[in-house]
Amino acid sequence: MFLAYPEGMFIDPRHRLDVAEAHADALRRARARRRTPTLESWRDGSVADSTIVIRPNRPDDDRALARLAGLDSASVPAEPLLLAEVGGELHAALSLRDGAVIADPFHRTAQLVSLLQTRASQLLVDNRAGSRRWFARVRSRLAPAR
Repeated sequence: MFLAYPEGMFIDPRHRLDVAEAHADALRRARARRRTPTLESWRDGSVADSTIVIRPNRPDDDRALARLAGLDSASVPAEPLLLAEVGGELHAALSLRDGAVIADPFHRTAQLVSLLQTRASQLLVDNRAGSRRWFARVRSRLAPAR
């Protein structure tokens, strides 16, 4: 593959294309590895490909809310709440009653809180335009079947 000359080593011209293709493949693999979301890449904010779910709280969320409040050194806000889950894990909660927020201090949650506030404003507009029991209807629809 390499030819030795007194001036130095040179690549055989017949193998340049093979070497170039192998190098391009290696670069593609390295780029694909960098794009794969990892827990560390989510925490440092470089990857935001995890599934985000915004939903109202349910009775079975009490333990997760207590854990989140403990992490944030705050009390659980007044119900009704909107929750933000990332990858199935609770990261933030917003009270629709008074706007109080609790969030996981070990994750970047500013954008999640912004999403919660945006959704809350949408719900409040819908609530004023329609029935005052709108949130209760949504909550009953989302409640698990018994």
